[in-house]
Order: sequence, then structure tokens, then C-alpha cells
Amino acid sequence: MKRTTATAVSVVLGSCLLAACGTDGGGGSDGGGSVTLVTHQSFEVSKDVLDAFTEKSGVKVRVLRADDAGAAVNQAILSKGNPQGDVFFGVDNALLSKALDAGIFTPHKAEGLSEIPRQLQLDAEKNRVTPIDHGDVCVNYDRAYFERKKLAPPKTLDDLVKPEYKDMLVVQNAATSSPGLAFLLASVGAYGEDGWQDYWKKLKANGVAMVDGWEQAYNDRFTGSASGRAKGDRPLVVSYASSPPAEVHYGEDKKPAKAPTGVSTGTCFRQIEFAGLLEGAKNPEGGKALLDFLAGEEFQKDLPLNMWVHPARADVELPEVFTRYGAEIEKPHAVAPEDIEANREQWVKQWASLMR
Repeated sequence: MKRTTATAVSVVLGSCLLAACGTDGGGGSDGGGSVTLVTHQSFEVSKDVLDAFTEKSGVKVRVLRADDAGAAVNQAILSKGNPQGDVFFGVDNALLSKALDAGIFTPHKAEGLSEIPRQLQLDAEKNRVTPIDHGDVCVNYDRAYFERKKLAPPKTLDDLVKPEYKDMLVVQNAATSSPGLAFLLASVGAYGEDGWQDYWKKLKANGVAMVDGWEQAYNDRFTGSASGRAKGDRPLVVSYASSPPAEVHYGEDKKPAKAPTGVSTGTCFRQIEFAGLLEGAKNPEGGKALLDFLAGEEFQKDLPLNMWVHPARADVELPEVFTRYGAEIEKPHAVAPEDIEANREQWVKQWASLMR
């Protein structure tokens, strides 16, 4: 599974170095036959899809990947006006206000925007960014474990602090992990400014374990993952609503009655990822064409089985593995982007103090 991007709240500048990859190598755009996409390490696209863009537009795509979304956003802010690329993909609703307030994007109303639900268009008035995908960060559970224990898995955040789930949950560091931050925001959305810290005190008292990132939490500690079944010690983990379909897709049994893992649907926070044309782009016309392509049907259809997210377009059907084994989250917990920007660093500092 590729949804392992970490979102560092405080990023050491030395970690913001970007690695280039693409069909013709090299650094930034040449302003003519290529366009540079700046993104995070979890960006994946089928080669034939990028080739189709090049064939249609005559423009090659170079991809510059940072280690994580937080590093990439910080670097884009530092290089405002003289960006390392033309288009940025991967800023999510937890970091959106930070990027918009810094003025790093040039408005562009992408083709296909009419097919993207209004609730995903968080910058609809100015169109500085275009919604590309969304996914829900949720607690996942190991079905086999709970069946053996004859115990119902938790459904809500409230359930996680009950004594029957003591020492079962592993979470990621909210200061260094995108799903970790999203789960913290879920608690803020559920319990408000006055209640979320008390909730985490209860989680801590109930034996919650904390690790640095998704990889360690899911693949090492979670008993329900393919790699963790023999060595994991936690039957509950913060991951994604798309993790059960991924377990089936990469598993030996392609048509099980149920996925080996399930989703606690009352624990979720929705992440929306955006792309935007960078201010000062050397190839703005190529950048606009790439934004139109990212919001177009061909790229949107390619998203689910590469990045394990939902396409932003409402007219794109999900693969069967999503519809059969995934969970639809009707009411994820939410925090307004402006509230996240105003309070994110303070919340993370408070959370870190609680988790010592």
C-alpha cells in the first residue's frame, strides 16, 4: 500500500531535498517540451497514463518527489516565485491554509471541475487549487483476532477508551505522520477544543501505543496486516478506509467473503488532496494542461489501485475491490481548514506533551 506519506509539522530544511525522476531526467522545466510535477513519495501513476498525456499534449512530465507532504509544502513556500516545478500535487486539507496563505499558487479553473463535488472544492471562489482525490483515515481492526476473542470490534472513538479494548490500539506520531495528524484532528472534530485532550488522556490510560509512522504501525505492530500476522501485537491500528481493499488486492485470495481487516467507521477523518499551478512556473501553459489532465477521467480512473484513494470526480467508478471490500464513510469527523491552520502547531505540541 502506498498511503504512507508523513506530514511533518516542523521540518528540518535539510530534509526538503527533492529527488527527480521521469522519462527525461534532470531538474526543473525547460519551459517548452516538459512540465515538472512536485509531489510526495506516495505519488504513483501508471506509465501508460503519463504517456497518454504526453501523446495528447506533446509535453513530457518530470516528477520531483519529496520524502513527505510537509517537506514538499515547506520547500514550495521557501521557493515561492522561483519554484522547483510547475505544478504541485499533494497538499491536503490539513496543510491547505498554510499553502494558500503563503501565496504559492496561481489560480486556474481546471477542466472537469464541474464533475467534482462542491464539498471537495475548499477553494472554490478562487480556484488556486484543484481537488484530485480523497480518502478517510480510520481505525482498522483485525477480523480474525476479534472473532477468536468473541469480541465485537470498536465502532467509534468513544469505544476505543473502553476497558475491553485496553492495550489494543497503535497510532502514529501526529508530529511526523499524516495519518497520525489526521487521527488527532478526528478527535478535535469529535470532542472540540475543550474535550480532545481529555480524550487522549483516556486513550493513554487505556494503553494506546505510539510509533513514528504508518509503516511501523501497520506492517510491524498490526496483527491484521499480511506482514504483521506473525509478529504484530496490536489488533487495532490507525490506517485508511481503503486498507481492507488493498489487503485483498495484494493478498493470495482475490475473492474472499470478507477482507481480513475491517474499518471502525465512527473514527474517521477525511483527507482531501489538491494540486495547483505554482506561482512563477516556467511552463505555466504546460502546468495548466497537466492540472486539467489530473482532474480528467483517465488519470482519475488510474488513482484507486495506484494510490489507494478515491478519485475526486463523481463520474468515475471505483474498482470492484473498493466497492466490495471498502467502507463508505458517510459522516467523517471534520475540522475547518482555517481552524487547522490557526491551531495545528499548538494542538500537536499539546498532544506531544500528553503522550510523553
